[in-house]
Amino acid sequence: MQVPLYQAKAEFFRMLGHPVRIRVLELLQGGPVAVRDLLTEIEIEPSSLSQQLAVLRRSGIVVSIREGSTVSYALAGGDVAELLRAARRILTELLAGQNELLAELRQAEPPVPVPQRSAGPS
Repeated sequence: MQVPLYQAKAEFFRMLGHPVRIRVLELLQGGPVAVRDLLTEIEIEPSSLSQQLAVLRRSGIVVSIREGSTVSYALAGGDVAELLRAARRILTELLAGQNELLAELRQAEPPVPVPQRSAGPS
């Protein structure tokens, strides 16, 4: 039995659903990056980075490249970079909409009444 397309898409987005994996993909947009450089940029434990790279590699989104003792990673295709750019555009539009709504709420906010002091006995 074949997996429905919507389920495959959900699994794909679930695989992307980790901040470290997104950051790795962002860093790889400019070309292959050595693991030591990824560690410097992301500042996490090597074992954690290794786990996240393994998830990306198993999914086929990234490939590993070994040159001597150096292991680098690269995007398997350009579509991932386009997906990240699309996500940036969508988030920009969503946040701009939220800023517009916030401005409207602030304009519609009634002034806060200032409590009156009673004169009291003299």
